[in-house]
Amino acid sequence: MQVLFKVVRQYPNQQPRLQTYTLEVEPSSTILECLNQIKWEQDGTLAFRKNCRNTICGSCSMRINGRAALACKETIKQELSRQIPSTFLSGKLTDGEELNPILEINVAPMGNMPVIKDLIVDMQSFWQNLDTVDPYVSTAGRQVPEREFLQSPEDRAKLDQMGNCILCGACYSDCNALEVNPGFVGPHALAKAQRMLADTRDQATETRLSQYGQGTEGVWGCTRCYNCNAVCPMDVAPLDQISQIKSGVLQRQDAQASRSVRHRKVLVNLVQQGGWIDERKFGFKVVGNNFKDVQGVLGLIPLGLRMLQRGKFPSTFEASAGVSEVRSLINSVKMRESQSTETMSDPAPQNPVAPESDAPESNALVEGPDPSFGWNTYAERINGRFAMLGFIALLVLELVTHQDFFTWIGLR
Repeated sequence: MQVLFKVVRQYPNQQPRLQTYTLEVEPSSTILECLNQIKWEQDGTLAFRKNCRNTICGSCSMRINGRAALACKETIKQELSRQIPSTFLSGKLTDGEELNPILEINVAPMGNMPVIKDLIVDMQSFWQNLDTVDPYVSTAGRQVPEREFLQSPEDRAKLDQMGNCILCGACYSDCNALEVNPGFVGPHALAKAQRMLADTRDQATETRLSQYGQGTEGVWGCTRCYNCNAVCPMDVAPLDQISQIKSGVLQRQDAQASRSVRHRKVLVNLVQQGGWIDERKFGFKVVGNNFKDVQGVLGLIPLGLRMLQRGKFPSTFEASAGVSEVRSLINSVKMRESQSTETMSDPAPQNPVAPESDAPESNALVEGPDPSFGWNTYAERINGRFAMLGFIALLVLELVTHQDFFTWIGLR
């Protein structure tokens, strides 16, 4: 069958260009075999990486038809089956269908990394980010002077999925978080990080969880776009491993640890209380830290004003139907997460923090008034009313005087 390959050609600091090659290939041919045919028979200047040709080394990772994949694993038939009906590939065309004489496959270098030449990228940032998570058993764990460090088959099996990673860079290439946050270490590094957390020989669990949960460089930088799971050729499921790390961090840190942790805990607490999020409280609790962070509260003013102007600021909150079922589900998930955390190498930290400690945990508290209401909640409501009055006052001043007060006070 005849296939038209459109390959992105590029040199450093130059604009990419598209070059086309027409090949006669078999449906069972891999993309790597086709690239070899181009290089050996048509254009010897085409540059790309390859090594094992058997889905082991990960060298030939590139973007094929818009997504990262291993060229030695993907075949012509697999790629074309995503573009055309299965009846086309089987040769069974119904009446009225026309046969396209030439089919196209687009090949480009991986994303999130600078291009060296053609399909070869500079993976220096990829390896540097991997090194930041310390992807090896802790020094204390390796000091076993008299005999080898044995593991049970059950303990070793916990490492199988993460251990399948061949560091091909496919997840790193298609990670949306890296495109907007270059400081994010990447899904490959966090998948390896979870492999160390699950290793019973490692003795640095607390240090690792503290490191992986800092800022948006670690697990909180993940945007949960699922691209890493979708493109991983070895079914490592990096997003699932990141979620495991998040559960471990949340089990050990309270809402005051960071805004990222507070965001997750407040969201769960509000859903547990009302079935969905009370938007009036969410911003003040997360960004304003229950009015403890004055700068955070002031930073909400421009957003609050825009919401008021467009009539999108909710004046009341009505709990959703089935709050008791929602709370029961959340409690069940928390129980499973706590059981999962106990399987880590150091399940009992010296000063563990009770998960979601500021949320009502008992199902018996579902009915009736908000069980968390007290002086703190009363103060929050009073402060909320003052904040609302402040929003309205500043809005009125802007409308009357036509002056930009928010720029003057550094909030816009």
